[in-house]
Amino acid sequence: MLSTAPIPHLPVLNKTGEFFPERRRLGSYNKPLAIRSSSSVQEIKKSPVSTGGSDGRRELLSSWESIALPPVQAAKRVVLVRHGQSTWNAEGRIQGSSDFSVLTNKGESQAETSRQMLLDDSFDVCFSSPLIRSKRTAEIIWGSRKEEIITESDLREIDLYSFQGLLKNEGKARYGAAYRQWQIDAPNFNIDDHYPVRELWARARSCWTKILTHKSRSILVVAHNAVNQALVATAIGLGTEYFRVLLQSNCGVSVLDFTPKPEGGSPSICLNRLNQTPSSPIAGGSSGGRKTSTRVILVSHGLPLSEAEEGSSFSGNGPMNMLGMIQAQKTAELLLDIKVNSIVSSSSVASVETANSICRIQEAADCLGADCVPRYVEMKQILDLDIGSILEQSKKRDSTRFQPLHSGWLNGLDEETTTALWEQSGKAWKFLLNELDKGSESDNIVVAVAHPALHISMMGHCLNLTKEWLGSFHLDAGSISVVDFPDGATGRGVVRCINYTAHLGRWSIPITRSTVDDEEF
Repeated sequence: MLSTAPIPHLPVLNKTGEFFPERRRLGSYNKPLAIRSSSSVQEIKKSPVSTGGSDGRRELLSSWESIALPPVQAAKRVVLVRHGQSTWNAEGRIQGSSDFSVLTNKGESQAETSRQMLLDDSFDVCFSSPLIRSKRTAEIIWGSRKEEIITESDLREIDLYSFQGLLKNEGKARYGAAYRQWQIDAPNFNIDDHYPVRELWARARSCWTKILTHKSRSILVVAHNAVNQALVATAIGLGTEYFRVLLQSNCGVSVLDFTPKPEGGSPSICLNRLNQTPSSPIAGGSSGGRKTSTRVILVSHGLPLSEAEEGSSFSGNGPMNMLGMIQAQKTAELLLDIKVNSIVSSSSVASVETANSICRIQEAADCLGADCVPRYVEMKQILDLDIGSILEQSKKRDSTRFQPLHSGWLNGLDEETTTALWEQSGKAWKFLLNELDKGSESDNIVVAVAHPALHISMMGHCLNLTKEWLGSFHLDAGSISVVDFPDGATGRGVVRCINYTAHLGRWSIPITRSTVDDEEF
C-alpha cells in the first residue's frame, strides 16, 4: 500500500507548529542601464558555522525562522526569474557564487523569450544578483524600461566554497563522501566548516526584508537556481528539507503575492505560480538534474460556462464556455510532447470535456503517417476527484466569503469545507500514486483533470503539508502543474511547475496587473 505522502524524508508541517507561529496563513535592451548596488560583492563575509554540538546545529537550523517577514501596507507581487543558461551550466561545472561564467547564446535567447513573455507586464523596480550571468539576464528582460536595476549581494547563488569551479565528476572524485552527501542530504552537507544550504535559507529570509520594504508594489527579481528555491520556500514557510523539491529552470518564472493582514504583522503569502519556463515544462526528461520518466500532470479544467456567465462558485458542474474549450484544446496540444499512459478525471462536465480533448489528440498523435495505427489511452472518471458538492455547500454557508480563483482564495473557505476538501484530496492523491505505480512501461505518465482547488490540495499532500497551507498556492483554469518522481511513485516528488499557463497564449492570465487602481492583484 502506498503512502499518501511521496516525500518520506519530510516531516509533516503545520503552520501553527514549528514554523512561523506568528502566522496563521499564511524595445531594445542594449542601451546602458542605471545599475545601483545595495552592497558590494567584495564585501561579502562568510562567517564559519559552528559544527560542535547539537546546540550549534539547532541554532543554525532555526536562524532563518527567527527573521519575521515585514508587514506590507498594500498588496505586492514579486516575480522571480532564474538567469538563462550559462557557460558553466552547459559544461556541467559547479558554479555556486563564483562569477566566471556568462550566458551562452541559448541563455541569451531564453532571456529574450522571458522578456517577450513579460513585455506587457507592469513592474516598478528590478532587483538582480550581482553575478554576471544574472545581471545580463536582468538587463535583457528589463529592456527599455527606465527604472533602475538594483543589484543585491544577498541574491547571489549559494556559496559552495571549495566545490566551486569543479566539474561534477571532479567533485565526486575529489570529495567522495562529501559530494555524495551534497547529492542526497544537502541540508546537512558541510564543506570548509560551512553548511551552504542552511546559510542560504537564512540569507534568503533576510533578503525578503529588503525586497518587501521597498516602496514598489510590483517587483521583478532576477537571480539563480538555489537562491530562488530558498526565496520561494522561506516566503511560504518551508525549511531546508525542501531544497531541490521546488524546481527552478533557466529563465523559469515564479510569482508570489503578499497581501496585508487587517491585524497587521507578517503578510498573507500565496505562491501564484512556480517555474513558468520559456520552453515546455513537460518536454525535458530530468528533474533537478536527475533523469525521470514517472510523473503526474495535474490539469485544471477549462473555464465553465456558469463561472463566466452566471457568476457561480466555479464548481465545474456546467459545460465549458468558449474560452474553456480553447484552454482545453491548448492544453491537449501542449501534452503532444509526451505519451500519456492514462487520464483520470472527476465526473464534472468541465473536467470530462477537458479530458476528452486531451484523449482525442493523444490517440491521434501517432496517426500522422499513412500506415499509422491509433493507440489507446485509458480514461477513468474517479469519484475521489469530485469536489463540486463540497464547494457548493461552502457557498451556501457563506457566499460573501466565496470568491474563487483569486490568489489565495482558499483562505476564505470555512473550517468545515477546508477539512472536507483536505480529506477528499488525500484520497485522490493516494489514488494517483497507486495509478502511477501500476505502470509497466519505462515512461509512466498519469494526467489528472479536476477542479483547481482539488489540485492545490493534492499539491499540499505531495509536499507533506497540512490543510493550513491551502491558501499558500494558486491555480488558474486551464493551467497545468507537474510533479516528477525520479525514484518512482514511492519516492519523493519533485515539483517541476505549478500553475503553468504559457501554453494558453493570449488566453492565459497575465503575470502582473496594473497596480494603479487595484488594491489586490
